Amino acid sequence: MKLFLQILLIVTSTFLVVAVLLHRGRGGGLSSLFGGGMQSSLSGSSVAEKNLDRITLLLGAVWLISIVGLGLLLKV
Repeated sequence: MKLFLQILLIVTSTFLVVAVLLHRGRGGGLSSLFGGGMQSSLSGSSVAEKNLDRITLLLGAVWLISIVGLGLLLKV
């Protein structure tokens, strides 16, 4: 069980980093320092962006569950 959670944590962490990097910059943060602040349409999200949000939230939830599960297993 511990090995499964460790592998799940590594895979989820990798996909979570990729999913976060795929998001579109919304300005005002570090993305505006590198020329990302010149976007013309910030209103509304496309279907792909909404699906990416859902995938990122799901990956974050699985990542959090695997962290808590590993913590509980290592504590015992």
